[in-house]
Amino acid sequence: MAMDSGSGADDRRRDLADPFATGRKPRQPRPTVPPPSETPPAAQPMERPESAEDHVVEEMTPPEVSGDETESVVETAPGEAYDAEEEVDPVLTEQDAELLTVAERDLVAEYRERAARAEAELENFRRRVERDRQANREAVIAEVLRSLLPAIDDLDRAESHGDLHDGSPLAIVAQKLRTAIERHGLVKIGEIGEPFDPRLHEALMQKQTGEVSVETIAAVIESGYQLGDRLIRPAKVAVDVPE
Repeated sequence: MAMDSGSGADDRRRDLADPFATGRKPRQPRPTVPPPSETPPAAQPMERPESAEDHVVEEMTPPEVSGDETESVVETAPGEAYDAEEEVDPVLTEQDAELLTVAERDLVAEYRERAARAEAELENFRRRVERDRQANREAVIAEVLRSLLPAIDDLDRAESHGDLHDGSPLAIVAQKLRTAIERHGLVKIGEIGEPFDPRLHEALMQKQTGEVSVETIAAVIESGYQLGDRLIRPAKVAVDVPE
């Protein structure tokens, strides 16, 4: 028993001195774990090793140059004709100058035509407004005079019956009224002996006679009135027609 224990101890010492002598894997030492109170060291950033791409980018990046150097480079660049004055103020050829002259002439003619057209339209507008104003004025006067016709008819009947004596108040009123309506252009139509006109006269009766060769007014039953070219009221008449 003492010999066995001694040989086992020798084997362990031999294993520790040469772990590969016995063919067994050596024991791995246990990792040292820091105590909880200690703070682990901060992680250091890893540096990326330089690669061939970094050298290519550096070779492709152009070097910085100053303003004077840039101007010199632009001026001496091969294969390029850089002329700032020619770009700002180009020289016009004779053909370009002729085209500009023709365009200016056409533009002036167009604006003159527009101005003449606008002036003509304005003149036509003024004439149309004046014509409409005159027509409205005549229409208003015609309505007022038409409302006075019954009173004028009564005065005419009184005069035909001898009721309007010279110098009487009624005769003076009748004269003033007739003067007023005549001043506004009201004209009496329909007189005995005038040829019959169906546009101005209204025939209430007819009588055949050999004394006339055309239709003629034989009697005026109610006088008609006309204001300019506007017929206020046709005259009601009796007409003699030839046999």
